[in-house]
Amino acid sequence: MNINKNDTAVVVIDPQNDVLSAKGTAWDLVGASVKENKTVENIERIFKAAKQNDFEVFISPHYYYPTDYGWKNIATLEQMVLEAKEFYRSGAFGWLCRVRCGLARSLQALHEDGKTIVVSPHKVFGPQNNDLILQLGKRSISKVILLGMLANLCVESHLRDLVEYGFEVLVVKDATAAPRHPELGDGYKAALINYGYIANAVLSTDDVVAAMA
Repeated sequence: MNINKNDTAVVVIDPQNDVLSAKGTAWDLVGASVKENKTVENIERIFKAAKQNDFEVFISPHYYYPTDYGWKNIATLEQMVLEAKEFYRSGAFGWLCRVRCGLARSLQALHEDGKTIVVSPHKVFGPQNNDLILQLGKRSISKVILLGMLANLCVESHLRDLVEYGFEVLVVKDATAAPRHPELGDGYKAALINYGYIANAVLSTDDVVAAMA
């Protein structure tokens, strides 16, 4: 995959406190994976490399509003997330990134530069119900460097959908993490296998930062 700032963008999924901070609602399940991969630090490195080398950056966030708690058809992980009030916010208006992003303070200024594209929130796992595909297409982006949370859920779902739409996708394998559930298993291990089968490339943060320079 030829990484080029003219047709390649960075897409960060769910860079939010609930899955990246020790105070987050999902930390008991994801904390070990986040720390082992140095996920927060690696997201920051990719973000900084993108800004320094003029790559466009997109954030695809995950939010549930009070009206979403009226859902009647709910899958397993959705039920867990809703019960924990993960990704919860009180309404649809405004962007609470200072509170929710869970990244280093130095990164706050980077994504508040007026250039980072924050798309509308996805509601389940993939981007089918937000405007990510539209925003990428409007900027003539055909290749995506994909990272963020959670590896086997939202990141993999974004990967699958982007590939179906004809994008080339590179997944940054250590700029993500996943839950370890006592019954459902290790989501990160599951994701790595599928990344290898689906993505155009699966690389480390070191390799991606070097390729973007």
